[in-house]
Amino acid sequence: MNHRRVAVTGLGVLAACGVGQEDFFAGLLRPPPGGLRAVAGFDPTPHFANAKEMRRHDRFTQFALACAAEALEQAGDLDPDPDRVGVWIGTGVGGLMSIENHVLWHFVKGAKRVTPFLIPMMMANAAAAAVSMRYGYQGPCEVTSTACASGTQSIGNAAELIRHGRCDVMLAGGSECSSSPTGLQGFANMTALSRVGVSRPFDRDRDGFMHAEGCGVLVLEELEHARARGAEVLAEVTGYASTADAYHITAPAPGGAGAVSCMARAVADAGLAPSDIVHINAHGTSTPLNDANEAEAIHKVFGSPGPLVTSTKGVTGHALGAAGAVEAAAIVLSMQRSVLPPTAGYENPDPDMAPIRILAPDPCEWEPGPSLSNSFGFGGHNGCLVIGPPPAG
Repeated sequence: MNHRRVAVTGLGVLAACGVGQEDFFAGLLRPPPGGLRAVAGFDPTPHFANAKEMRRHDRFTQFALACAAEALEQAGDLDPDPDRVGVWIGTGVGGLMSIENHVLWHFVKGAKRVTPFLIPMMMANAAAAAVSMRYGYQGPCEVTSTACASGTQSIGNAAELIRHGRCDVMLAGGSECSSSPTGLQGFANMTALSRVGVSRPFDRDRDGFMHAEGCGVLVLEELEHARARGAEVLAEVTGYASTADAYHITAPAPGGAGAVSCMARAVADAGLAPSDIVHINAHGTSTPLNDANEAEAIHKVFGSPGPLVTSTKGVTGHALGAAGAVEAAAIVLSMQRSVLPPTAGYENPDPDMAPIRILAPDPCEWEPGPSLSNSFGFGGHNGCLVIGPPPAG
């Protein structure tokens, strides 16, 4: 079946290492920040008419509105038919901060202190809805909530709407702000967090991830639609796949079976062979089991020496449902700058891990080529995107 092609014409991103494209990418080239990967310095006030309006949105929705604004500014004048533009912004947890705060206020200060806006603030679809209403986009407005695969699968699902002709433009990505005390303790009690406060993807001494906030939003556009209006094409989404491990609520399938299938399907969907992939932005969370299984899966699909492998989570930490969107943004920015950021925290090879080509400790110049972005979430949700440089002509 012939599909329409999907261009990236704008992006907005924020993470612990920086707010906005320039600061974010510069942060990927610096040593990682210490402690939890909160987004410091984020000011939501420019994106709202007043403080009252701002307080009616959870922080994860504020993130999405800020990133959508940056992405649309870069994309330029879309002049769209509102029915042909949609929004698909994923999240793993949604408004957890709002839930926890209002539970406390309820039991400490009384029932009347619970805001009537709590339900709209906590809904997983709040970010997508807010962006849709802000810009009047009347096409499909949806949310994918598949844990750590949410951002990647949201971009992939949005791209499918363009490929199959339903939409000409989609705003797609993921947003997460789940650093509530109870949420953090839940991850700590399941021993998912690093005990020493360092994210070390694929390293021999990795002991868990650093919890993070973050958001990424891409403007996806049908390629000829973008060319017709003279837009700059930043990259192209050429392939996507989604699979399920059907194995365990938190542990990956043995041997990375689900990841193997997802990567292979995404590469085939792009019309490529595994040897065509030159770079993988790995899921690479820094947990012992996840990284070992992903390395085995990469080795099975791509062999040796295989593509260059990076994990930006060494700097950004793990932003759960936003992670895949943040990492897709990192790939696009790496292509624009012809520089691949290294895998921060990787120092000691793991002798028990399948051999893969991990880029560390320094960034490297590269000739941008087809790149794979991996996201593997709790529940066995797998999502993989293939992103290529801007097409010639």
